[in-house]
Amino acid sequence: MSEARTYHRWQLGLSVIRVLLTAGYLAVLLATGAAARLRDFLDAWTTHWWLAAPSAVIMLAAGHELLTLPLAWLGGLELPRRYGLSHELLGQWLRDRIKGGLIGAGLASAGALVVYGLIRSTPWWWLWAAAAFAAGGALLAFVMPIWLVPLFYRLTPLSEGDLRSRLLRLAERARVPAVGVWIADQSRRSRTANAAVTGLGRTRRILVFDTLVSRFEPAEVEAVLAHELGHHVAGDVWRGLVVQGVVTLAAFWVADRALGAAWGPLGLSGPADLAGLPFLGLVTMAVSLLALPVINSWSRHVETRADDFALRLLGTPGPFIGAMERLADLNLSERNPPYLKELLLHSHPSVSRRVARARTGAWSEC
Repeated sequence: MSEARTYHRWQLGLSVIRVLLTAGYLAVLLATGAAARLRDFLDAWTTHWWLAAPSAVIMLAAGHELLTLPLAWLGGLELPRRYGLSHELLGQWLRDRIKGGLIGAGLASAGALVVYGLIRSTPWWWLWAAAAFAAGGALLAFVMPIWLVPLFYRLTPLSEGDLRSRLLRLAERARVPAVGVWIADQSRRSRTANAAVTGLGRTRRILVFDTLVSRFEPAEVEAVLAHELGHHVAGDVWRGLVVQGVVTLAAFWVADRALGAAWGPLGLSGPADLAGLPFLGLVTMAVSLLALPVINSWSRHVETRADDFALRLLGTPGPFIGAMERLADLNLSERNPPYLKELLLHSHPSVSRRVARARTGAWSEC
């Protein structure tokens, strides 16, 4: 347990440093005039804002990536390897990092086109941009199992047999239709285990890590899947998109007010001036950080409800408790985090709380 706590202290410290480094990077771009010089460079290169806006985002994101790469390496590769969570090689980690970066660059470019195109077009840009981002989030949730997940995992259909039949029957009992069960080769990089129900509608499928299949009893695999099915039964994917949409709307509304008040003192030609991009990033970052405890509180409620659904679907707490204990060991979970840390930073209830609720039978009264 002390090993898990030490590991998570390291990760928390790295997260805090990453936030401070990101905020400092954006502030320095504004204070030194580097953002204005980047704008001038892009203005000399092209007269088309729809080329300049994504180019500015990509260049600033590339600088941020280089600045924070040592932290990403330490938190994403070196620490997990040191604590036995991962056996991933540096080359494999870098390939995944590059693929994720390219996807992120594409999404950030699309976001820049939406935001700056609307800022140039309407004073209500913050409302329409939030709506566009919400629609984009729904589209990503739909295509994720088809286009995105296979970029990072080798997926193979689970062969006919008892486990496949049990998982599909469980999905039928939960009334969550799935097009099939796939195994992801998590063991190539890590010992960690999990399962998911990804996609929406006709793209919904059951995804199980090979580490889960090889290390857990079939009833425990069912317990993990039952929790994921609970999210789909409750419509948590859609609820999550709504919550994220509200946060995005609030961030853009605050950004609109802040840009309206600050573009003059910052020496910008107007809200659509690309030199204000770091300021826009700082404002949205601040709103997201302020909203984080509220989002995590909602998330813990959602996770508890999914736990309760899983326990009722299974009818007995044994497999669920066994699965939680094994997952905590494999994933090096912090079973009893400090109360304030859990309250502010954790999206899931602690393992000890989840196991205690299963043992007390509180789930059967809901």
